[in-house]
Amino acid sequence: MEVIAGWTHAVFPINDASRIGEARRYAAQAIGGMEWDDDDAGRLALVVTELGTNLLHHAQQGRLLIAARTAAAEIEIVAVDDGPGIENLPRYMMDGVSSGSTPGTGLGAVKRLANDFDVHTVVPDGTVCVARIRRGRPDFRYVRPAPLHVGAICVAAPGERECGDAWAVALAPDRVCAIVADGLGHGPEAAKASSAATQAFARHAGEDPGDVVQCVHQALQATRGAAVCVTDWDLTGATLAYAGAGNINGRLLSGVFDKSIVTQHGTAGAQIRRPGVATTEVPRYALVLLHSDGIESRWKPDRLRPVLQRDPTLVAAILWRDHTRHRDDVTVVVLRREE
Repeated sequence: MEVIAGWTHAVFPINDASRIGEARRYAAQAIGGMEWDDDDAGRLALVVTELGTNLLHHAQQGRLLIAARTAAAEIEIVAVDDGPGIENLPRYMMDGVSSGSTPGTGLGAVKRLANDFDVHTVVPDGTVCVARIRRGRPDFRYVRPAPLHVGAICVAAPGERECGDAWAVALAPDRVCAIVADGLGHGPEAAKASSAATQAFARHAGEDPGDVVQCVHQALQATRGAAVCVTDWDLTGATLAYAGAGNINGRLLSGVFDKSIVTQHGTAGAQIRRPGVATTEVPRYALVLLHSDGIESRWKPDRLRPVLQRDPTLVAAILWRDHTRHRDDVTVVVLRREE
């Protein structure tokens, strides 16, 4: 199985024009090892500038989230706000309609410049926009190694430089395995624990989920420990096997289906019972969604249903925007099978 290490987003609250420049410089540094040319770097700078300026001029509590997705050698930019939403989105997708003194021509320019682009807006709840830039021409599409689309939001606790959460996926043509780990507390020591969990997962991905959790438990003995959840989605049989310890929450969600994934209490690396494995059917078109306890445990899926068949990062970003606790690391991982 091909193991893909999860990415982490840097968050830039866009409350001043200087924050747009800060976000643009961060994105430029993130491509340092990707061998991009000046044209690709220019596209990235324009997308960050355009999305950031939209937030500054028109949005409430606008934030830019930027992550390097190394598996595809791309940069992901997520623009999130708390309102007021866009009443006439098709108009703002037209050339010549911009958000003020920007060098581009609005969301239409962002769509043209980006390799991947999706946007969802609701009045008055707000807007979420996802753009990804890769080296090469804008129409280049990343070929996924399995019929699966992975979206995620992963951010550090306020004031922390390192995220105490970590996640990873392992892909094969007929199945996908995933782990979300939440190191106890936050900061560098929590990050060490969650990183050790994903490294153990990478060595044992594809084995029985209970055995993987047990291996993670052993690997975390020298750390402060972590809450973990490991899933194994059989795409052919449409079943999900899962095991874990601690308060990683999961949901299977579709337009007509909503089922929680519950694992045992405990802390991997400290004290757990022998992990039991549960299995459930995954209805057609359902998403598999996992999140750490930086997200409220009791949330209603109403705002997610309109985007369930869109870019999974939209789902993750909306959940983060609407249900984060604002005091801890947050990870939301969304897995959607491509039909």
